[in-house]
Amino acid sequence: MDQRHDIAIVGAGIVGLAHALIARRAGLRTLVVEREARAIGASIRNFGFVTVTGQEAGDCWRRARRARDIWAEVAPQAGIAVHHRGLTFAARRPEALACLEEFVAGPMGEGCRMLTAAEAAATGTLRGDLAGAMHSPHELRVESRDAIPRLTAYLESQGVEFRRLTAVTGVEPGRLHTSVGTIQAERILVCPGTDLRTLFPESFTRRGVTLCKLHMLRVAAPGAGPGFALPGAVMSDLGLVRYLGYKDCPSLPRLAARLRAEQAAELENGIHLIAVQGADGSLVVGDSHHYADSPDPFQPREVDDLILGELSAVLDLPRPEVLERWVGVYPSGPETAFFESPMPGVMLVSVTSGTGASTAFGLAEDVFAAWETAA
Repeated sequence: MDQRHDIAIVGAGIVGLAHALIARRAGLRTLVVEREARAIGASIRNFGFVTVTGQEAGDCWRRARRARDIWAEVAPQAGIAVHHRGLTFAARRPEALACLEEFVAGPMGEGCRMLTAAEAAATGTLRGDLAGAMHSPHELRVESRDAIPRLTAYLESQGVEFRRLTAVTGVEPGRLHTSVGTIQAERILVCPGTDLRTLFPESFTRRGVTLCKLHMLRVAAPGAGPGFALPGAVMSDLGLVRYLGYKDCPSLPRLAARLRAEQAAELENGIHLIAVQGADGSLVVGDSHHYADSPDPFQPREVDDLILGELSAVLDLPRPEVLERWVGVYPSGPETAFFESPMPGVMLVSVTSGTGASTAFGLAEDVFAAWETAA
């Protein structure tokens, strides 16, 4: 196998697919090489929640806004359902409400608005004892396990070639060495996901990248009233201390101190609440964060129980019934994402913050812009 392409992309997760979309739009003969038969990693094991509000100021927030726009454009073309839009950030405590008010008053709060406790309860799903809430109109949500295969099929229909069950064992300028032969391409993009050791491991070591394991659950709502429907994605107080977009809120230290006193176990397990809803009415709920070079594959019940406890503290959902449990793993480091050229004509790209679904399309545009500038 000795074929030539304008660009070969290693990895068919959301980061690789995003780059394939931008490459094809630029008219490049594009090949995606993937070691698995289909997507099975972090790109399908998440909320499908394209998060804008709360992303770190600067490149991450800008990329999220752009990625949201591209998702909205591509989804109908690819037959991908957008299950709901927007974010309701529930405040359980006055300190959390103060943080949200400060955020809305700042430059990244444009378009967001505060809800009183009564307005939050009027959604029919949030508990009536909240301090209040913030609503953001900027988000959208797809079902990842459906959206990623549909996006892949759409790219194939647009002329992107996929080579599956093919492991890339080495890279040199203009050439990929694979388990089934050699592939030639003028440009090579390496989007290895959680494989930090096969291609350019020194880059991940130098940047301090490790792996993060998270817990996810799908739950039914047998105790909820008829027509139980989330007002978009739902988050809560714990998210304010994890999402870097809120780090400059003056009230955040007071909230963090109270959370350390009242929810130390949740903080220790890196838990914050995200709840989204699918077309069948079930909720995808998470998550937690545990870091290791080789995360174990186990899902302790006590961590799931902490997540479900936070869910019940926010939603008027007395008896959530767990339908599925799974873990996801993604690369994590001090940067939200990075790209670098380890050799001529080759670019290594990684999202190292668990924000692939939220930022990959915007990141891909930045990568190609940097490549053209360098050329």
